[in-house]
Amino acid sequence: ADQERLDAVVGGVEKAARAYAAAHGVDLGVERESFTPVVEFDHALRDELARILGTDTDLTVPVLGTGAGHDAGILSGRVPTAMLFVRNPTGVSHSPAEYATEDDCVAGVLALADVLEGLART
Repeated sequence: ADQERLDAVVGGVEKAARAYAAAHGVDLGVERESFTPVVEFDHALRDELARILGTDTDLTVPVLGTGAGHDAGILSGRVPTAMLFVRNPTGVSHSPAEYATEDDCVAGVLALADVLEGLART
Protein backbone atom coordinates (compact mmCIF):
# COMPACT_ATOMS: atom_id res chain seq x y z
CA ALA A 1 0.00 0.00 0.00
CA ASP A 2 2.91 2.37 0.62
CA GLN A 3 6.70 2.47 0.64
CA GLU A 4 6.92 1.90 4.39
CA ARG A 5 4.94 -1.34 4.18
CA LEU A 6 6.87 -2.49 1.12
CA ASP A 7 10.16 -1.90 2.93
CA ALA A 8 8.84 -3.76 5.99
CA VAL A 9 7.82 -6.80 3.94
CA VAL A 10 11.10 -6.92 2.03
CA GLY A 11 13.03 -6.47 5.29
CA GLY A 12 11.01 -9.23 6.95
CA VAL A 13 11.70 -11.67 4.14
CA GLU A 14 15.41 -10.88 4.26
CA LYS A 15 15.49 -11.23 8.07
CA ALA A 16 13.72 -14.61 7.92
CA ALA A 17 16.08 -15.83 5.18
CA ARG A 18 19.13 -14.75 7.20
CA ALA A 19 17.81 -16.48 10.34
CA TYR A 20 17.13 -19.70 8.42
CA ALA A 21 20.56 -19.59 6.79
CA ALA A 22 22.30 -19.00 10.12
CA ALA A 23 20.38 -21.82 11.79
CA HIS A 24 21.41 -24.22 9.05
CA GLY A 25 25.01 -23.13 8.61
CA VAL A 26 24.42 -21.66 5.17
CA ASP A 27 26.10 -18.53 3.83
CA LEU A 28 23.59 -16.06 2.43
CA GLY A 29 24.17 -13.02 0.30
CA VAL A 30 21.28 -10.70 -0.51
CA GLU A 31 21.45 -8.23 -3.36
CA ARG A 32 18.58 -6.18 -4.70
CA GLU A 33 18.60 -6.64 -8.47
CA SER A 34 15.43 -4.82 -9.32
CA PHE A 35 13.37 -2.19 -7.58
CA THR A 36 10.34 -0.18 -8.54
CA PRO A 37 9.07 2.27 -5.93
CA VAL A 38 5.45 2.16 -4.85
CA VAL A 39 3.21 4.06 -7.23
CA GLU A 40 -0.35 5.17 -6.83
CA PHE A 41 -2.50 5.06 -9.93
CA ASP A 42 -4.38 8.09 -11.14
CA HIS A 43 -7.51 8.53 -8.99
CA ALA A 44 -9.47 10.42 -11.64
CA LEU A 45 -8.90 7.66 -14.21
CA ARG A 46 -9.68 4.96 -11.65
CA ASP A 47 -12.93 6.72 -10.75
CA GLU A 48 -13.82 7.14 -14.44
CA LEU A 49 -13.33 3.41 -15.06
CA ALA A 50 -15.58 2.64 -12.09
CA ARG A 51 -18.19 5.07 -13.42
CA ILE A 52 -18.09 3.56 -16.92
CA LEU A 53 -18.31 0.00 -15.65
CA GLY A 54 -21.04 0.83 -13.15
CA THR A 55 -23.26 2.65 -15.65
CA ASP A 56 -26.68 1.04 -16.18
CA THR A 57 -26.04 -1.61 -13.52
CA ASP A 58 -26.28 -2.02 -9.80
CA LEU A 59 -22.65 -3.08 -9.89
CA THR A 60 -20.30 -1.62 -7.32
CA VAL A 61 -16.86 -1.68 -8.85
CA PRO A 62 -14.27 -2.61 -6.21
CA VAL A 63 -11.02 -0.71 -5.99
CA LEU A 64 -8.18 -3.15 -5.49
CA GLY A 65 -4.68 -2.40 -4.33
CA THR A 66 -1.96 -3.81 -6.53
CA GLY A 67 1.74 -4.35 -6.26
CA ALA A 68 2.10 -3.46 -9.91
CA GLY A 69 5.82 -3.26 -10.40
CA HIS A 70 5.63 -4.00 -14.08
CA ASP A 71 4.47 -2.06 -17.10
CA ALA A 72 1.46 -0.40 -15.47
CA GLY A 73 3.52 0.83 -12.54
CA ILE A 74 6.23 2.16 -14.83
CA LEU A 75 3.75 3.84 -17.18
CA SER A 76 2.04 5.61 -14.29
CA GLY A 77 5.04 7.90 -13.88
CA ARG A 78 4.37 9.35 -17.33
CA VAL A 79 0.67 8.94 -18.16
CA PRO A 80 -2.54 8.47 -16.17
CA THR A 81 -2.75 4.73 -15.55
CA ALA A 82 -5.27 2.27 -14.14
CA MET A 83 -5.71 -1.49 -14.22
CA LEU A 84 -8.63 -3.81 -14.85
CA PHE A 85 -8.43 -7.22 -13.21
CA VAL A 86 -9.86 -10.52 -14.42
CA ARG A 87 -11.20 -12.73 -11.65
CA ASN A 88 -8.91 -15.61 -10.78
CA PRO A 89 -10.21 -18.34 -8.46
CA THR A 90 -6.79 -19.07 -6.95
CA GLY A 91 -5.80 -15.45 -6.32
CA VAL A 92 -2.30 -16.41 -7.47
CA SER A 93 -0.64 -13.99 -9.87
CA HIS A 94 2.41 -14.21 -12.12
CA SER A 95 2.71 -17.94 -11.55
CA PRO A 96 1.95 -21.12 -13.48
CA ALA A 97 -0.84 -21.64 -10.92
CA GLU A 98 -2.58 -18.47 -12.12
CA TYR A 99 -5.84 -19.34 -13.80
CA ALA A 100 -9.00 -17.65 -15.07
CA THR A 101 -12.05 -19.29 -16.59
CA GLU A 102 -13.01 -18.56 -20.17
CA ASP A 103 -16.17 -16.79 -18.95
CA ASP A 104 -14.11 -14.52 -16.68
CA CYS A 105 -11.69 -13.77 -19.52
CA VAL A 106 -14.59 -12.87 -21.80
CA ALA A 107 -16.03 -10.65 -19.04
CA GLY A 108 -12.63 -8.94 -18.79
CA VAL A 109 -12.47 -8.33 -22.53
CA LEU A 110 -16.00 -6.92 -22.54
CA ALA A 111 -15.17 -4.66 -19.58
CA LEU A 112 -12.07 -3.41 -21.39
CA ALA A 113 -14.13 -2.73 -24.52
CA ASP A 114 -16.66 -0.78 -22.44
CA VAL A 115 -13.89 1.23 -20.79
CA LEU A 116 -12.20 2.06 -24.10
CA GLU A 117 -15.52 3.09 -25.62
CA GLY A 118 -16.38 5.18 -22.57
CA LEU A 119 -12.99 6.90 -22.53
CA ALA A 120 -13.20 7.61 -26.26
CA ARG A 121 -16.47 9.47 -25.65
CA THR A 122 -15.02 11.76 -22.99
